[in-house]
Amino acid sequence: MAKEVTNKPSFEEFLNCFPPVELPFTLGEDTHMLFSKENDPIPGAIIAEYILPLEGEEETDEVTEYIACFALPTSKNYHAIVYWKAGLLNYEYKLFTFDTRGNLIAEKVIAGTTYDGMELTQTMAAIQEDLLLYLVSGQSQLVKEEYTAANSTANRFQITEEGKIVEL
Repeated sequence: MAKEVTNKPSFEEFLNCFPPVELPFTLGEDTHMLFSKENDPIPGAIIAEYILPLEGEEETDEVTEYIACFALPTSKNYHAIVYWKAGLLNYEYKLFTFDTRGNLIAEKVIAGTTYDGMELTQTMAAIQEDLLLYLVSGQSQLVKEEYTAANSTANRFQITEEGKIVEL
């Protein structure tokens, strides 16, 4: 019986899709356009091998798009990457941390825009040099076309030396 040859992309090839970023850095509503222009598209084989399993999906659809954003400067204990996922009425910047063998440690949606038919939620993230993440979210009801500051939230997270994402 002949051995099947596969061209499975390596974890290193996956990581190479995400160029390093200089901190501090802020993710806003349109930051993905910068990454779309500056970074190469993520190859389909890498999406299938690494991103779809993270998303809990088996195959891509014609609506969802993934854009490689960046890799965070981290310790030698783990890797941290951010990509942008665009789906129907849902745009998310997602942070993932992996150990050195490619095993998932943690994941978090850190910025983006969602719309549920009634309420628009927008979240921005500021990432500091010490890997502190400040997330600010605001909601507005498009029916009323008004923004209410009382509907805003602010959260603070940090990526630990082990690659965990913890709320402070």
